[in-house]
Amino acid sequence: MIHDFYEQRVFPHILDRVMRGMEELRPGVLEAAHGDVLEIGFGTGLNLRHYPEAVGSLSTVDPMNALPEKVTRRIEAAGFPVKLHHLPADGGLPFDSGRFDTATVTWTLCTIPDPVAALREVKRVLKPGARLHFIEHGLSDDPSVAGWQQRFNSVQNVIGCGCNLNRKIDQLIREAEFELPDFDFFVGEGMPRMFGTLYRGAAIS
Repeated sequence: MIHDFYEQRVFPHILDRVMRGMEELRPGVLEAAHGDVLEIGFGTGLNLRHYPEAVGSLSTVDPMNALPEKVTRRIEAAGFPVKLHHLPADGGLPFDSGRFDTATVTWTLCTIPDPVAALREVKRVLKPGARLHFIEHGLSDDPSVAGWQQRFNSVQNVIGCGCNLNRKIDQLIREAEFELPDFDFFVGEGMPRMFGTLYRGAAIS
């Protein structure tokens, strides 16, 4: 009961506040999105105002229905239609194969129970050669930082409602059979390395 209250009533406010601190990183990830776009991990809709005019429509997948009144206002301000799907991405997506021109995922692969299954579904519903634009936090390449991430992961999993610190994002994307010719690996400015080791790039379906 306490966990349900935290997850449904408290955590969405924490998530929205914390993730607003990532605003400057969003435009560079989303600027190439175009056409019919699939977003995995919609959260509280913070990506909406950063999508370019080339986006024709947005379909979102997220099991969490967070801050619905605030999300509604953000959707109304968007310049394109948005359709929300409150369901897990790793359980099979309700879309035809090859439907989408672009997919995006931002700070979400850390929480999906089976991220490879979810990514394979994203690949299925993307057109051949379409891109998945992503930015995620994950496992550090510094052994001492990675060690702390491993030790703290079970605590973070509870505090962050399923968030994991120790996932190697590029490996997950390649396991899902995306091509990943290049990606950025860096620490976010002003962020502790345990939480701020970031992976950013565009994978090809």
